[in-house]
Amino acid sequence: MNLSVGSDEHRPGCNSNVTWERIETAPFDRDLEIGVIEGNAIHRLVFPCRRIFGGWIRATSGEHVAVQPTHWRIWLK
Repeated sequence: MNLSVGSDEHRPGCNSNVTWERIETAPFDRDLEIGVIEGNAIHRLVFPCRRIFGGWIRATSGEHVAVQPTHWRIWLK
């Protein structure tokens, strides 16, 4: 699977005050923005994801996302 990863730039409708949380605290059954640490920055996936037992899926398609995120925040529509 080819992942779309963006830098931690503001997406349309994004609240610039939204803080990244540690991945261990990510809730289930919610659309989330997930990110991975690369170098000194958090890079975000550009599509909403959902946490499931055993990993992550794309919120829109249910397709498995092969990534080990380090941070999360609520996906703002």
